[in-house]
Amino acid sequence: MSGANVPPVTSVAALYGIAHRIEADAAERYAMLADQMETHNNLDLARMFRDLARAERLHADKIRELAGAIGVGDDGGPIGPWKADSPESVDLYAARYDMSPHEALRMALAAEERALAFYTDLAASKVDRTVRDLATSFAAEEREHVALCHRLLERYPPASAARPGDPDAPGDR
Repeated sequence: MSGANVPPVTSVAALYGIAHRIEADAAERYAMLADQMETHNNLDLARMFRDLARAERLHADKIRELAGAIGVGDDGGPIGPWKADSPESVDLYAARYDMSPHEALRMALAAEERALAFYTDLAASKVDRTVRDLATSFAAEEREHVALCHRLLERYPPASAARPGDPDAPGDR
């Protein structure tokens, strides 16, 4: 992960705030994707994204609890000087109403891997030891998320390469 888009983390309080925002952003994106899938009557994927959103909200709540009196900073704004989406946000532009569960899980896996890379890079950086230790603990949790995505991908193999045409594609008119 390039350090150019990573906000500086100078304290445990800053890391709690960043970690909370990362999880909250991920929950919001998954909820948006669930809404999109419901709109297009792709109910299996809507359920999958709702489950992922719920899991991310639980992680955000856990981080808030761990932060205790330090707090997580509810400013609702961007994460520090991050120039792009936070690492765990799925790419909304890559979503299609007709995507398969496998494709959706690939999107989730990519987001989880970016979050893992962020925490792993932070844990390996020259920051305060307590920040590194907390980043190491968050990295371990993201490793579990990555492993979960891999297990789910085994349950939902790729759809066949021969995909039927969209009966209502925008360019067909």
